[in-house]
Amino acid sequence: MSDDLRAHLEYFGELGVNGIRMDSTWHARGTPAEASSLNDPRPHFLPLAAIREDLGPCTRCKLHALGRKQIVFGVGNPNADLMFVGEAPGADEDIQGEPFVGRAGQLLTKIIEAIGMKREDVYIANVIKCRPPGNRNPEPDEVEQCEPFLFRQIDTIKPKVIVALGKFAAQCLLRTSDPITRLRGREYKYRDAILMPTYHPAYLLRTPSAKREVWEDMKRVKELLSEK
Repeated sequence: MSDDLRAHLEYFGELGVNGIRMDSTWHARGTPAEASSLNDPRPHFLPLAAIREDLGPCTRCKLHALGRKQIVFGVGNPNADLMFVGEAPGADEDIQGEPFVGRAGQLLTKIIEAIGMKREDVYIANVIKCRPPGNRNPEPDEVEQCEPFLFRQIDTIKPKVIVALGKFAAQCLLRTSDPITRLRGREYKYRDAILMPTYHPAYLLRTPSAKREVWEDMKRVKELLSEK
Protein backbone atom coordinates (compact mmCIF):
# COMPACT_ATOMS: atom_id res chain seq x y z
CA MET A 1 0.00 0.00 0.00
CA SER A 2 1.39 3.42 -0.94
CA ASP A 3 2.02 6.06 1.72
CA ASP A 4 -0.55 8.36 0.07
CA LEU A 5 -3.24 5.69 0.13
CA ARG A 6 -2.44 4.77 3.72
CA ALA A 7 -2.67 8.42 4.79
CA HIS A 8 -5.97 8.77 2.90
CA LEU A 9 -7.47 5.74 4.65
CA GLU A 10 -6.25 6.91 8.05
CA TYR A 11 -7.91 10.28 7.42
CA PHE A 12 -11.27 8.67 6.69
CA GLY A 13 -10.79 6.32 9.64
CA GLU A 14 -10.60 9.38 11.91
CA LEU A 15 -13.98 10.44 10.54
CA GLY A 16 -15.56 7.16 11.57
CA VAL A 17 -15.44 5.36 8.22
CA ASN A 18 -14.81 1.72 9.06
CA GLY A 19 -14.77 0.16 5.61
CA ILE A 20 -14.92 0.68 1.88
CA ARG A 21 -17.23 -1.23 -0.41
CA MET A 22 -15.63 -2.34 -3.66
CA ASP A 23 -18.66 -3.67 -5.56
CA SER A 24 -19.56 -1.93 -8.81
CA THR A 25 -23.02 -0.78 -7.67
CA TRP A 26 -21.43 1.18 -4.84
CA HIS A 27 -19.13 3.05 -7.22
CA ALA A 28 -22.07 3.71 -9.54
CA ARG A 29 -24.11 5.49 -6.88
CA GLY A 30 -25.44 8.86 -7.86
CA THR A 31 -28.32 10.68 -6.23
CA PRO A 32 -29.65 9.88 -2.71
CA ALA A 33 -32.67 8.26 -4.39
CA GLU A 34 -30.37 5.92 -6.28
CA ALA A 35 -28.53 5.12 -3.07
CA SER A 36 -31.80 4.18 -1.39
CA SER A 37 -32.62 1.83 -4.23
CA LEU A 38 -29.42 -0.04 -3.44
CA ASN A 39 -30.63 -0.80 0.10
CA ASP A 40 -28.34 1.81 1.65
CA PRO A 41 -30.75 4.51 2.84
CA ARG A 42 -28.29 6.28 5.13
CA PRO A 43 -24.95 6.67 3.29
CA HIS A 44 -23.79 9.36 5.68
CA PHE A 45 -20.05 8.92 5.91
CA LEU A 46 -19.41 10.82 2.68
CA PRO A 47 -21.26 13.94 3.97
CA LEU A 48 -19.25 13.70 7.22
CA ALA A 49 -16.08 13.69 5.19
CA ALA A 50 -17.36 16.72 3.30
CA ILE A 51 -18.00 18.55 6.57
CA ARG A 52 -14.47 17.78 7.72
CA GLU A 53 -13.13 18.99 4.40
CA ASP A 54 -15.12 22.21 4.69
CA LEU A 55 -13.75 22.72 8.19
CA GLY A 56 -10.24 22.37 6.81
CA PRO A 57 -7.28 23.53 8.94
CA CYS A 58 -9.69 26.15 10.38
CA THR A 59 -8.51 29.60 11.35
CA ARG A 60 -12.03 30.97 11.85
CA CYS A 61 -11.54 31.86 15.52
CA LYS A 62 -8.56 32.75 17.68
CA LEU A 63 -8.05 29.23 19.06
CA HIS A 64 -5.92 28.25 16.09
CA ALA A 65 -3.33 30.76 17.31
CA LEU A 66 -3.58 29.91 21.01
CA GLY A 67 -1.72 26.62 21.08
CA ARG A 68 -4.13 24.03 19.72
CA LYS A 69 -2.24 21.08 18.23
CA GLN A 70 -4.97 19.77 15.96
CA ILE A 71 -8.67 19.84 15.21
CA VAL A 72 -10.71 17.21 17.05
CA PHE A 73 -13.57 16.61 14.64
CA GLY A 74 -15.51 13.68 16.06
CA VAL A 75 -15.40 9.91 16.03
CA GLY A 76 -17.65 6.88 15.91
CA ASN A 77 -20.46 5.35 13.91
CA PRO A 78 -21.66 7.75 11.18
CA ASN A 79 -25.09 6.07 11.36
CA ALA A 80 -25.29 6.14 15.17
CA ASP A 81 -28.64 6.23 16.93
CA LEU A 82 -26.91 7.71 19.99
CA MET A 83 -24.66 10.76 19.93
CA PHE A 84 -22.71 12.33 22.78
CA VAL A 85 -21.78 16.02 22.70
CA GLY A 86 -19.23 17.46 25.09
CA GLU A 87 -17.77 20.89 25.59
CA ALA A 88 -14.32 21.00 24.00
CA PRO A 89 -11.19 18.86 23.60
CA GLY A 90 -8.80 18.61 26.53
CA ALA A 91 -5.07 18.02 26.54
CA ASP A 92 -5.26 14.29 25.72
CA GLU A 93 -7.79 14.90 22.96
CA ASP A 94 -5.66 17.68 21.49
CA ILE A 95 -2.73 15.28 21.27
CA GLN A 96 -4.62 12.25 19.94
CA GLY A 97 -7.15 14.03 17.75
CA GLU A 98 -10.12 12.13 19.19
CA PRO A 99 -12.75 13.35 21.66
CA PHE A 100 -12.98 11.84 25.15
CA VAL A 101 -9.81 9.77 25.32
CA GLY A 102 -8.48 10.88 28.73
CA ARG A 103 -9.75 9.80 32.16
CA ALA A 104 -13.17 11.32 31.50
CA GLY A 105 -13.26 9.52 28.16
CA GLN A 106 -12.48 6.20 29.80
CA LEU A 107 -15.38 6.75 32.16
CA LEU A 108 -17.63 7.67 29.22
CA THR A 109 -16.70 4.39 27.57
CA LYS A 110 -17.79 2.53 30.73
CA ILE A 111 -21.06 4.46 30.76
CA ILE A 112 -21.71 3.47 27.15
CA GLU A 113 -20.91 -0.16 27.91
CA ALA A 114 -23.23 -0.07 30.93
CA ILE A 115 -26.25 0.32 28.62
CA GLY A 116 -25.15 -2.58 26.45
CA MET A 117 -23.39 -0.63 23.70
CA LYS A 118 -19.83 -0.16 22.54
CA ARG A 119 -17.96 3.06 21.94
CA GLU A 120 -17.85 2.30 18.21
CA ASP A 121 -21.67 2.07 18.17
CA VAL A 122 -22.11 5.75 19.04
CA TYR A 123 -20.82 9.05 17.72
CA ILE A 124 -18.89 11.45 19.95
CA ALA A 125 -18.19 15.11 19.26
CA ASN A 126 -17.78 18.45 21.01
CA VAL A 127 -19.36 21.87 20.67
CA ILE A 128 -16.00 23.25 19.57
CA LYS A 129 -13.24 21.37 17.76
CA CYS A 130 -10.10 22.96 19.27
CA ARG A 131 -8.75 22.93 22.80
CA PRO A 132 -9.10 26.27 24.61
CA PRO A 133 -5.91 27.27 26.43
CA GLY A 134 -5.79 25.94 29.96
CA ASN A 135 -9.05 24.05 29.31
CA ARG A 136 -11.00 27.24 29.93
CA ASN A 137 -14.62 27.43 28.80
CA PRO A 138 -15.12 28.25 25.12
CA GLU A 139 -15.90 31.91 24.50
CA PRO A 140 -18.99 33.10 22.59
CA ASP A 141 -17.11 34.06 19.43
CA GLU A 142 -15.42 30.63 19.34
CA VAL A 143 -18.75 28.85 19.72
CA GLU A 144 -20.32 31.03 17.03
CA GLN A 145 -17.68 29.99 14.50
CA CYS A 146 -17.61 26.30 15.40
CA GLU A 147 -21.12 25.20 16.29
CA PRO A 148 -22.42 25.24 12.68
CA PHE A 149 -20.13 22.28 12.01
CA LEU A 150 -21.59 20.43 15.00
CA PHE A 151 -25.10 21.14 13.72
CA ARG A 152 -24.11 19.72 10.34
CA GLN A 153 -22.73 16.62 12.04
CA ILE A 154 -25.99 16.13 13.93
CA ASP A 155 -28.12 16.67 10.83
CA THR A 156 -25.98 14.23 8.86
CA ILE A 157 -25.82 11.46 11.45
CA LYS A 158 -29.49 11.90 12.41
CA PRO A 159 -29.22 10.29 15.86
CA LYS A 160 -32.33 9.28 17.71
CA VAL A 161 -30.94 10.50 21.03
CA ILE A 162 -28.31 13.12 21.84
CA VAL A 163 -26.72 13.18 25.28
CA ALA A 164 -25.32 16.60 26.18
CA LEU A 165 -22.43 16.05 28.58
CA GLY A 166 -22.17 18.78 31.17
CA LYS A 167 -23.38 22.31 31.73
CA PHE A 168 -21.66 24.00 28.84
CA ALA A 169 -22.78 21.59 26.13
CA ALA A 170 -26.36 21.53 27.44
CA GLN A 171 -26.59 25.31 27.76
CA CYS A 172 -25.08 25.85 24.34
CA LEU A 173 -27.36 23.40 22.52
CA LEU A 174 -30.49 24.50 24.35
CA ARG A 175 -29.69 28.23 24.30
CA THR A 176 -30.29 28.55 28.01
CA SER A 177 -28.47 29.67 31.13
CA ASP A 178 -30.25 27.18 33.38
CA PRO A 179 -27.87 25.16 35.59
CA ILE A 180 -27.14 21.55 34.73
CA THR A 181 -28.86 20.49 37.96
CA ARG A 182 -32.11 21.79 36.46
CA LEU A 183 -31.47 20.52 32.93
CA ARG A 184 -30.23 16.98 33.59
CA GLY A 185 -32.68 14.13 33.38
CA ARG A 186 -35.14 16.12 31.28
CA GLU A 187 -35.97 15.39 27.64
CA TYR A 188 -36.01 18.01 24.92
CA LYS A 189 -36.95 17.81 21.25
CA TYR A 190 -33.89 18.86 19.31
CA ARG A 191 -33.24 18.74 15.55
CA ASP A 192 -35.42 15.63 15.06
CA ALA A 193 -33.82 13.92 18.07
CA ILE A 194 -34.39 13.68 21.80
CA LEU A 195 -31.79 15.65 23.75
CA MET A 196 -30.94 14.46 27.25
CA PRO A 197 -28.51 16.57 29.32
CA THR A 198 -26.51 14.84 32.04
CA TYR A 199 -23.39 15.43 34.07
CA HIS A 200 -20.01 15.48 32.36
CA PRO A 201 -17.78 12.45 33.08
CA ALA A 202 -15.10 14.84 34.40
CA TYR A 203 -17.60 16.00 37.01
CA LEU A 204 -18.25 12.39 37.99
CA LEU A 205 -14.54 11.89 38.59
CA ARG A 206 -14.67 14.76 41.09
CA THR A 207 -18.11 13.88 42.47
CA PRO A 208 -18.61 10.09 42.41
CA SER A 209 -21.94 10.43 44.24
CA ALA A 210 -23.45 11.88 41.05
CA LYS A 211 -22.92 8.63 39.17
CA ARG A 212 -26.30 7.36 40.39
CA GLU A 213 -28.09 10.24 38.66
CA VAL A 214 -26.17 9.68 35.43
CA TRP A 215 -27.06 6.01 35.58
CA GLU A 216 -30.75 6.94 35.84
CA ASP A 217 -30.35 9.25 32.86
CA MET A 218 -28.64 6.55 30.82
CA LYS A 219 -31.30 3.97 31.63
CA ARG A 220 -33.82 6.42 30.20
CA VAL A 221 -31.61 6.91 27.13
CA LYS A 222 -31.67 3.16 26.62
CA GLU A 223 -35.47 3.16 26.83
CA LEU A 224 -35.71 5.98 24.31
CA LEU A 225 -33.48 4.12 21.88
CA SER A 226 -35.69 1.05 22.11
CA GLU A 227 -38.90 3.09 21.69
CA LYS A 228 -37.97 5.01 18.54
